Amino acid sequence: MPLLIRPKHPDDWPQVAQIYQEGIDTGVATFETQVPAYADWDKSHTDYGRLIAEVDGQVAGWAALTPVSSRCVYAGVAEVSVYVASWARGQGIGRALLQALIATSEQQGLWTLEAVIFSKNLPSIALHRSVGFRLIGYQEKIGQLQGCWHDITLMERRSKSVGS
Repeated sequence: MPLLIRPKHPDDWPQVAQIYQEGIDTGVATFETQVPAYADWDKSHTDYGRLIAEVDGQVAGWAALTPVSSRCVYAGVAEVSVYVASWARGQGIGRALLQALIATSEQQGLWTLEAVIFSKNLPSIALHRSVGFRLIGYQEKIGQLQGCWHDITLMERRSKSVGS
């Protein structure tokens, strides 16, 4: 299975949205309850760091960066999103996307990447840890999804080459 990591194009949105919906359906990937319209998703993410993992011409996953703040002091900090299609999980695609996202973020001058992960999403926590993210804290009962309170785990990765 040859894996290609490439920039996301607007015409990838239907496959990205489908994978996003699969993440929503797990109940442990996001507090979102429906996939946003493309214009809203596009507006909230950086212009760089929008990546697609492709296997045999099929979108197997995506990753993107979201600025954590509009204040200039946080210009080098972004939150990561990584989603892998259900049929492609457990094959190293999430790791490949995160590694490529890290490289892209450093090329763009980012010094910190943040991850906000449902605490019960142990595979995602392990994935982020495997590429150098560290635990920075927890927030208990931070939000409700379908009537249930959820805790989140906060992780970050500081660049060794930018901002040091």
